[in-house]
Amino acid sequence: MSKNTRYIWLALSLVALAMIRFFEDYLFYDPYLQFFKNDYLYIDSPRRETLKLTLFTTLRYALNTGISLWILFQVFRDKGVIRFASILYGIAYVILLLFFLYFVINPRQEDYYIFFNIRRFLIQPLLLLILLPAFYYDKIKR
Repeated sequence: MSKNTRYIWLALSLVALAMIRFFEDYLFYDPYLQFFKNDYLYIDSPRRETLKLTLFTTLRYALNTGISLWILFQVFRDKGVIRFASILYGIAYVILLLFFLYFVINPRQEDYYIFFNIRRFLIQPLLLLILLPAFYYDKIKR
C-alpha cells in the first residue's frame, strides 16, 4: 500500500473517531452525557437502564477499539503491535467495565469523579493516545 493511501486511511479513521464523538447524542444511549455536562458533583445520578447503557457503552468501546487498531496498523504495519494492543484493549475492557458497572449500580456523589474518568476510558479512544507514543518509543528503541 502506498504512503498516500495510508495517509488517506489515517485521515478517514480520525474522521470516523471524530464522528462517533460528534454524533454521540444520536447514536448511543447514555444518560451520563448530559449528567456530566452539568454540575454533577451536586446532583443525583440520572435514571438509567443498566443493560441498555452497558450494551451501548460496549458498542461505543468496540467501535473506538476497531478504529484505533486500524490506526495502529496503518502507522506501524506490525501484526505483533496489533496483537498486543488487542489483548490490552480486551483486558482494559473487562476491568473498566467491572468498575463502570459498580459505579452505575452503586452511585454515590463522592465517587462521581472517578466514575467520570473510568467512563471516559470506555467511551473515548484514550488508550490510542497512550499506545501510539508507547509503540513509537518502542520502535525507535529497537
